[in-house]
Amino acid sequence: MPSRLSLVSISNTPITAKLGIALAEHANVLGIELTPSPRTSPKSKYFWERWTTSKSFTPEARVALREIAATHGSDLAFLSAGFKPEEIKVLAMDMDSTLINIECIDEIADFTGKKAAVSEITEATMRGEIKDFKESLRRRVALLTGVSASVLESVYRERLRPNPGAMELLAGANQQGLYTLLVSGGFTFFTEKLRQELNFKQTQANTLEIIDGKLTGKVLGEIVDGAAKAAYLDAACAHMNCHKSNSITMGDGSNDLPMMNGSGISIAYKAKPIVKEKADAAFDRVGLDAALLLIA
Repeated sequence: MPSRLSLVSISNTPITAKLGIALAEHANVLGIELTPSPRTSPKSKYFWERWTTSKSFTPEARVALREIAATHGSDLAFLSAGFKPEEIKVLAMDMDSTLINIECIDEIADFTGKKAAVSEITEATMRGEIKDFKESLRRRVALLTGVSASVLESVYRERLRPNPGAMELLAGANQQGLYTLLVSGGFTFFTEKLRQELNFKQTQANTLEIIDGKLTGKVLGEIVDGAAKAAYLDAACAHMNCHKSNSITMGDGSNDLPMMNGSGISIAYKAKPIVKEKADAAFDRVGLDAALLLIA
């Protein structure tokens, strides 16, 4: 029996019939039938439509359908036939450029005039061009040697802002009893503050070494990379007595892929192309809280 899935469009503005027609026409060319589904999701500030398909789409077809949706101002999610929203127990997400609007290390570097150098390494890493995240982080942190630790507080207060829908997402997830995990290749200074501000159950990140009020250019302990993110998610699922398929994951860079792969639903938030291609959902227009529609 061919596998079926659900296709969900989510938008900030009303979705016209033209989008459904355009998606159905493209699917038909691929030999796939698109059938409108009953509207069963709860009320939301977002506009949405749902279809079922006669079989799954290839990665190339997903890209094409997302491009069609984009011309109509909509984001798309592809939900597998076995996806059961009611069985989601864990929300795991990245911090920099996913939960929040900045890459913290880049902003710390900006206070020293080294943002360009650090950002270049950050971008290459998130695109997947630099494969070894640990080495990438060590190189970037080394450029921060001698920076006053007070800069961390300045970055948090002056530049760090939760991305649209972040507060609503965490409030909704906590209300549903999900185990909320913030797991980051960034720094504990920021994840700890966000844990308190947004009520995460658990946060994991890297610790900057500080001596005499200045950054030494080193990271203490084991570095949280892509493999570590996936391991922390596995541990959270074990804590909740569930499988990775009972989790929802969110990220934007290539080091989030190990965590996202195999989760119940993976969401790429304003992500690099390599992440969007592999994710079940890609949010480029709607806020983080649109994820609540998918797990309602």
